[in-house]
Amino acid sequence: MKNKKVKELRKNQGLTCRELAQLVKLDTIDILKIDDMKVKDLSEPLKTKIIPILRGDYMDKIP
Repeated sequence: MKNKKVKELRKNQGLTCRELAQLVKLDTIDILKIDDMKVKDLSEPLKTKIIPILRGDYMDKIP
């Protein structure tokens, strides 16, 4: 997972940039900036926010 790009993992979850930005509570432009970066290259605070969403863990919390 760490060697894949954010865009690839985001598309696998079926999320748009805007949806991912809302889930992570960031601006859409920030997501577009990191879209072509690999997960391992992200900063640690951003990585801890974004990895559970890209893995699909947030779906477990929906009743």
